Amino acid sequence: MTDSGHSAAVGRFLTLGDVAEVLSISAAEALDLVRSNELPAIRIGTAGAWRVERIVLESYIEAKYEEARRMALWQQSDFSDIVELSGGRILRPDKNSSPGDD
Repeated sequence: MTDSGHSAAVGRFLTLGDVAEVLSISAAEALDLVRSNELPAIRIGTAGAWRVERIVLESYIEAKYEEARRMALWQQSDFSDIVELSGGRILRPDKNSSPGDD
C-alpha cells in the first residue's frame, strides 16, 4: 500500500490512543501533551473526545527532531561560534567600546 493509500485508510484524525501508539507513550502522556498545548488538538462530538489531525502529529514529530538536532549542536559547541544558533550572526566584542556604551 502506498503512503497516500495508507493515509486514506487511517483517516484524517487520530484518537489520543492512536497518538500514544505512534509516539510510544501512554494515553495519559498524550493527553498531557494536548492539555499543555504542546500538541494541538480539537474536541469532536457531543462527548468532546480529543482528536489530533494526522498532519499536525507529523509536524510535531518533525519539530521534535529539529529540536533534538539543534540541542545536539548546542551541546557540541562552545555556545558562541554556531552561526545557526545565534540567528545568523557571530557576536564579537568591539575593541573600541566599553560595557554600557549603547
